[in-house]
Amino acid sequence: MKDKKLYMIGNAHLDPVWLWQWQEGFQEAKATFRSALDRMKESEDFIFTSSSAAMYEWIENNEPAMFEEIRARVKEGRWNIVGGWWIQPDCNIPGGESFVRQGLYGQRYFKEKFGVTAKVGYNVDSFGHNAMLPQILKKSGMDYYVMMRPMPNEKGLPSRLFWWQSDDGSKVLTFRIMFEYLSWGKDLENHVRRCLGEFKEPLNDLMLFYGVGNHGGGPTKENIESIRRLNEEPDLPKLEFATPDRYFKDMEASGLDFPVVHDDLQHHASGCYAAHSGIKQWNRQAENRLIAAEKFSALASWITGQPYPEEFTRAWKNVLFNQFHDILAGTSLEPAYEDARYLFGEAMAIADRSLNYAVQSLSWNIGIEQDETMRPIVVFNPHAWSSKVNVELEIGGIKDNSVLVDDTGKPVPFQTVKSQAAARGRYRLSFMAELPPLGYRVYKLFLESASLKPVGEPITASDLVLENSWLRLEFDKDTGFIKSLRDKKLDHEVLRGEGARPVVIDDTSDTWSHDVLHFNRKAGQFKAVRVQRIEHGPVKSVIRVVSEYGSSRLVQDFAMYPDRDQIDVRVTVDWREKFKMLKLVFPVNCVFSRHTYEIPYGTIEREHNGEEEPGQSWVDYTGIVPGSNRVYGLSLMNDAKYSYSIHNKELALTVLRSPIYAHHDPYVPEADGEYAFIDQGIQQFNYSLLPHEEGWEQAGTVRRAAELNCKPVAIIETYHEGKLPQTDSYLSVDRDNIIVSAVKKAEDNDDLILRVYETVKKATTAEISLPKWERSIRADFKPSEIKTFRVPADKSLPVTETSLLEWDL
Repeated sequence: MKDKKLYMIGNAHLDPVWLWQWQEGFQEAKATFRSALDRMKESEDFIFTSSSAAMYEWIENNEPAMFEEIRARVKEGRWNIVGGWWIQPDCNIPGGESFVRQGLYGQRYFKEKFGVTAKVGYNVDSFGHNAMLPQILKKSGMDYYVMMRPMPNEKGLPSRLFWWQSDDGSKVLTFRIMFEYLSWGKDLENHVRRCLGEFKEPLNDLMLFYGVGNHGGGPTKENIESIRRLNEEPDLPKLEFATPDRYFKDMEASGLDFPVVHDDLQHHASGCYAAHSGIKQWNRQAENRLIAAEKFSALASWITGQPYPEEFTRAWKNVLFNQFHDILAGTSLEPAYEDARYLFGEAMAIADRSLNYAVQSLSWNIGIEQDETMRPIVVFNPHAWSSKVNVELEIGGIKDNSVLVDDTGKPVPFQTVKSQAAARGRYRLSFMAELPPLGYRVYKLFLESASLKPVGEPITASDLVLENSWLRLEFDKDTGFIKSLRDKKLDHEVLRGEGARPVVIDDTSDTWSHDVLHFNRKAGQFKAVRVQRIEHGPVKSVIRVVSEYGSSRLVQDFAMYPDRDQIDVRVTVDWREKFKMLKLVFPVNCVFSRHTYEIPYGTIEREHNGEEEPGQSWVDYTGIVPGSNRVYGLSLMNDAKYSYSIHNKELALTVLRSPIYAHHDPYVPEADGEYAFIDQGIQQFNYSLLPHEEGWEQAGTVRRAAELNCKPVAIIETYHEGKLPQTDSYLSVDRDNIIVSAVKKAEDNDDLILRVYETVKKATTAEISLPKWERSIRADFKPSEIKTFRVPADKSLPVTETSLLEWDL
């Protein structure tokens, strides 16, 4: 066996939050790091490997003397920094930009404090890994990756060591940990011997991870002594204190060919993508608010001189910490979510404050004529494409002869809908805004007008039917389900059965749903107690469906517009069930189908085998209209959920699960025990249905979902002089499949950073325009490629492409 080698990786997997709160994790980080430093003093050959910049920041702020010891050991080469990210996050739920920020803040922290960056991506306990990670890792300075889940019984892989490849061609050499990322007991002989069967020719070198973990601890004296002893055993491989960096470099230098895996790495703990609706929604909201706030703060800093907020860094670190795999997955104990709410709250308060400073700085500089009968409304578009979206805001003073016009004086259809205030004189104004790319437009509400008349006609709408020129939507008055959704232009029934069907499923699995892939034991379904039209006007008509099941109540408000081929649904759930799951089911009327899920900064197609799958803000079901050759599909978009399933022809959005908090098999709950159950009470979210001819690529699903999740910002202004026009655009792209996902100030100066990515897996040449600064960027994108550009504040300097870390790699 001495021709084989085990690279012994001393580590301490430390969940900063799990069955304990972060304060306990904070203390344990200090204890674990202290232990590792003490082992180094005792054993000159011992090497320690550790990740997660967040925990180093804890040490720096709370135990600076220990921090200096760590710095010395890093410089010496015996403390190995891996993982380059702020924390080890869930690797499916965060958005694409969050994964970029994990590396941006993590790697820059390690470089500033220790003079090194991580070369090995490191997520040893995350429950699955999205298929875009190789590109994100590579462009964040990491050529290698270590993971463990899914394990061999959950996903077959061709080797313990393989190239993992993204759609753009980026590859990272990846190792799947054997058995566990930690060791139990003091002597490692059993830990070593169970790995002997893992050697497969020609790979005669493997990594073995040891050290007390989960609640920290790390390698013990006995661990280290047993490695020396076992190295003398003739029937065991050579054991060597090592680092993942050393292992990967040796393997690359070996000349061996390693298989290529071009796929996501799933499934483990399939229930975690629907566990704890609150943490999922707060994450989506915080990501989108920060991204919008950064865009307008960056633009305002160049246009009006409004200072760019330094506190964005704190806000992002809060979000990134909450993306830790046991927090964002919903698998921690209940008080952990109070802590998480505080962190998200601080992040969203920073985002809201910064966004308000930015847009009000811009709107105050718009020249608006004086007219005491007029209320100016400035609407800002956070997206780099022309957007036509429904805008609603609370306002006072609307009268029967009020009229809304755009910046050219053209009347715009509007209506009042139910105000959020139960008080006289307050109204909620609703209208469709046509907005320029990443810019704004001024609308004007004349409170009284004798010369102008309101415009627009409502769609056909009753208590059971909504119908415009594109679609006809009909409800069953007894069940409240969608009875028919017809594409009028193609005379095609989009659904092959009852849609928007709230199905209740028995789910007695633990919080993770260990070893459960399918949730299909139907317990019943909600039934309508009221179906009625509640809004009707020239902007939209709304049918409300109120349903009940057991002690729970579900309200769905379906909105249709005269000029939109999309149906928007506002959902309120008052959930009182336990050991149950709720899905909204849509049977799609297509054959020869393909099923596409949004993943962070990309997409993936999956089978319709009924397995619970993670996805971002949308999933699409496209196929052939039965009896024809016409391609048709349905995109289902939402602003708060991450869990879907497709079984045969039924597309389902998983709304919630209600297991016990932090219930981990094999613990069996007492039949009459008192437990805290997840997702009890009221929650609200939105979803949209987008029926479409051809594929989702032609339907613009990516843009529609982005508009649902990151809405326009409306400011009620006043009249004043100003240098800015009443409509303007600051950034646009000439290709529909190229999305500008982030605009921010550079980390090291006042340059602008633009993040741009390709969405439909198509090689594309695109031009990105910043007309106010006479800048134009022409770039070639590989399929699903992410690019980052630096736009210097100095106009004499050229625009350059840079890494995700904002420096050259």
